[in-house]
Amino acid sequence: MKGVAVLGSTGSIGTSCLKVIARHKERFRVAALTAFGNRQLLDLQARAYQPCYVGLVNDTADGWGSGRECLVEAATRDDVDIVVNGIVGAAGLEATLAALKAGKRVALANKETLVMAGELVRCAEREGGGEIVPVDSEHSAIFQCLGGRRGDTASRVARIVLTSSGGPLRAWDADRVRHASVDEALNHPTWRMGRKISVDSATLANKALEVIEAHFLFGLSYDRIEAVVHPQSVIHSFVEFVDRSVLAQLGFPNMELPILYALTHPERLADDGTVRFDPVAAGALTFEPVRTEVFPAFALGVMAGQAGGTAPAVFNAANEVAVAAFLGGAMPFGRIAEVIGAVLDASTDAAADSLEAVLAADAWARAQAARVLAGDGG
Repeated sequence: MKGVAVLGSTGSIGTSCLKVIARHKERFRVAALTAFGNRQLLDLQARAYQPCYVGLVNDTADGWGSGRECLVEAATRDDVDIVVNGIVGAAGLEATLAALKAGKRVALANKETLVMAGELVRCAEREGGGEIVPVDSEHSAIFQCLGGRRGDTASRVARIVLTSSGGPLRAWDADRVRHASVDEALNHPTWRMGRKISVDSATLANKALEVIEAHFLFGLSYDRIEAVVHPQSVIHSFVEFVDRSVLAQLGFPNMELPILYALTHPERLADDGTVRFDPVAAGALTFEPVRTEVFPAFALGVMAGQAGGTAPAVFNAANEVAVAAFLGGAMPFGRIAEVIGAVLDASTDAAADSLEAVLAADAWARAQAARVLAGDGG
């Protein structure tokens, strides 16, 4: 029986993971749970699953771990075999590195880990003997199309195509997009996600983060990674091999499927907890180009990835600050990409060759984004 640590257990990935584990109690047990601040739900989960370790990042409780340190403590426990990292944002980085160095499997939904410090993460994976199995539906699809192999991708694969729903503002004109409300940005047409990632989907910054993640996960150059809008969210990504054969992974939108595969890889476990795919019910599947002129955050993110070094960490941090400001009512939707662009313009090239360098770039970008929002930084 495998012990599982669920980081971010009260979020959408965490709650979906616990549903999967509940259906397969003979294979998995919850060894550790952590959450950011939802103490009430975390307490209910702890009572239901009886983990040996519980941590709450933004609060304290008797017998529970607290602070950012609790994420690393949960991820490196001896009774943990698999770490499901469902944390949103940069906060998940140190736990991923620690888990990989400790030889754990990391079922990774925290794409920011690879965006910020892809080379460091890959080094930790090699040196510690751990492994990353992607949970994001797009990267899980690619991984499955590759037969669960990542090591020889560059010689087998001509390109990968990540699919995007296009978000709730997909068909809007540029002026209407710039003035989208919080409720409109959160009204995702096919997926139910947390507030931050829902806004990222609306700006298409999330797809840029996924492009960078794919670069580090699969070792492909950026000119071999593309994105296409697929409103139905049925095809989760394509892989084109060097012989021009193309494979795709399909299924109705449901994060429990890639979570289950990340837990069981290389096996496949019978599971009746999700809806069986019906091609007739799925209906017509359509595709559109990404409208970068309407959703500039996507292009900014891809350019940051191509620049390398700490630029992706700067992009991620600026985006997190801008999205928080939008959700807090401090600025309009259209300002998100403007803030990101201003921070990237003010940044300098630096190597992402240490955790300290990455965290310093992250801290600088957050401070610079705050200055831009205040009207003093660009």
